[in-house]
Amino acid sequence: MWSNFFVQQEDEGRIGVAGAGHGGGMGGMKGIRGQRRTNKMSDSQEGKIKLAFFVSIVGVTLTVLGMGTEFWVELAQPKNFVGNQTCQMAHYGLWKGCIRTLWVSDIDPERTSCGPADLPGESNCTYFKFFTSGENAVIFKKTTNRNLNLAAAILALLSLTMMVMGSICIVMSLSKGVAFFLKPASFCFISSGVLVFLSVLIFHQSVLALLASDHSIPLHHELSWSVACVGSAGTILIFGGFLFILLSLPFSPWQKCWPHKNSTT
Repeated sequence: MWSNFFVQQEDEGRIGVAGAGHGGGMGGMKGIRGQRRTNKMSDSQEGKIKLAFFVSIVGVTLTVLGMGTEFWVELAQPKNFVGNQTCQMAHYGLWKGCIRTLWVSDIDPERTSCGPADLPGESNCTYFKFFTSGENAVIFKKTTNRNLNLAAAILALLSLTMMVMGSICIVMSLSKGVAFFLKPASFCFISSGVLVFLSVLIFHQSVLALLASDHSIPLHHELSWSVACVGSAGTILIFGGFLFILLSLPFSPWQKCWPHKNSTT
């Protein structure tokens, strides 16, 4: 330990003498400070950041996929409710809803409700008017709660904004070669994951409010694959954010997995 200390002191003394020869003692001190500021991350740390960024990008992709689809929830009438050869069901997401008419003969005999939505049939899809005229949508005589649907959509958009900001921080960290932007990136990705979960919870409350608005038509409801996609994305985003926190620490726990070998000349 003492030998390394004296070697370091000797190197700093040489830098100071060289600086004094060209521009005085102040020039040597500036050279030392400049050398300290330009200390960039190693190739190993850069590889770990890229790996954590790839994990976060998977979460971003799943979020965009889930938020852009209209399979958040499926509302199905009993398949023999109308009493003819067809039945109706609905599925919708944050922005658009669809009413599907299916053939009863195509439905599983053990299934009591109409569906699932991937069966062949006629579809009638419309975008919600929450964001334009402020009108509520009516699905099977049941009325949506505009405030809850708007809150879920706004939280989803905020989560996308945080994902973009976190991605910008990681790109700047990799381009500049410094770990300063890792902590802001971790905050952005963790916040985006939390916002995704809040959006799903509020959307589920909006579905319950829709079902409670009218009881003339019995409906069976279940959350669909888009919610599973978004929920998985929220978990991945929070996990990626914690990875960036670990990488931003002065002595990252990852160093125990990939130790650096110090070589002396």
